[in-house]
Amino acid sequence: MLPHLIRLAAIIPITAGLAGAVTGTGFLSEAAGPATSSHLRYLSGLLLGLGLAALWCAQALPQRRAVFTLVCAVVVLGGVARALGWVVDGAPPWPHRLALLMELGVVPGLWWASRR
Repeated sequence: MLPHLIRLAAIIPITAGLAGAVTGTGFLSEAAGPATSSHLRYLSGLLLGLGLAALWCAQALPQRRAVFTLVCAVVVLGGVARALGWVVDGAPPWPHRLALLMELGVVPGLWWASRR
């Protein structure tokens, strides 16, 4: 029963994540003002969690390689969504370009190095 409930609940973040990746703030509709700040804080919390998970993985990488791979995959997926935004909306400000370099350059490089 629990796996079915998890699958059902997972539809919400998958749908919202895909909508945000494809449409940017457009999926927030008329609530884009205050909701954008709220969403940014939420995403910042997720980013904090990914960083803490990577730090945790680094302490025992051979035993936590699967988790590290998942963390890297999530970051790269976010980078792909950011790159899509660049194509659709134009070049982002330089801090976002640096983040893209991290997401699609540094993180895959660290993952690749962890596999050796």
